[in-house]
Amino acid sequence: MSKPRSAPSTTPNLRVSASGVHGLGAYATRPLPAGAFLGLYEGRRYTPAQIAAKTWDDSLTYLFKLSNDETIDGAKGGNATRHLNHSCDPNCEAVEDYDETGRMVLRFQTLVEVDAGDELFIDYSLTADDGSSPADYLCYCGTDACRGTMLAAADADVDEAAG
Repeated sequence: MSKPRSAPSTTPNLRVSASGVHGLGAYATRPLPAGAFLGLYEGRRYTPAQIAAKTWDDSLTYLFKLSNDETIDGAKGGNATRHLNHSCDPNCEAVEDYDETGRMVLRFQTLVEVDAGDELFIDYSLTADDGSSPADYLCYCGTDACRGTMLAAADADVDEAAG
């Protein structure tokens, strides 16, 4: 009797493991050139009205808002891309694209060459809610370029000037 075959991974270039930056991280499974495709951000999609109606607690979330105002929740049906941690000096980026049906998707790709075993990072460039400060979004990337916050650079600068 043959063993059942599992579906191929949607993120074969990624493995998930403990991270020194935060919780779990995504790591390259092999050397990758700049521009290498890592995978699509997958998960349940929400409209702006659904997001507004939902009660979010302060627990860990995997929400990624697209420019068409849809939000993808990587915790619901997501894959290994949800474990890309933040760095102020990232080696990867998120790029909006369209699939063959015309649906907006979010794909991740490397910005630079990475070695097998390297942790992969994106710059979250978060936007603060009213009344939030950079201290509410602390960064632990530890790079020379660290802003000390996961907020987008312009938001961090405005908040710091106001603080």
